[in-house]
Amino acid sequence: MLNLLRLREVADYSAHPELAPAHPISGAEAYDLYVRHTLPFLTEAGGTVLFLGEGGSFLIGPEEERWDRVMLVRQSSVQAFLKFASHEPYLAGIGHRTAALEDSRLLPLVRSPLPQPSRAAT
Repeated sequence: MLNLLRLREVADYSAHPELAPAHPISGAEAYDLYVRHTLPFLTEAGGTVLFLGEGGSFLIGPEEERWDRVMLVRQSSVQAFLKFASHEPYLAGIGHRTAALEDSRLLPLVRSPLPQPSRAAT
């Protein structure tokens, strides 16, 4: 699963005030809270974070579009992901994600074999 994440400057906990910290925090800090909360449940469901990195503006792409973070997660199966995504203890902390993100995309991926290099004719 490829996650493209656009973070809020200041996290918005209006939809989940029960999770709001005592003082305002950034979207990045709220997303870090979400990841800390989520990792044990993800691991338990057979998932693994393969990559988490900082993003920004595109090198090639729309100038006005930006993604602040990118996360690549391997799931053991679609069924395992669906079970994970509906797990009540996981859902108890999803408000940190909601507070953190201005926008996001989730793209399921399936590994393809790399084409083999062609040998030059001699």
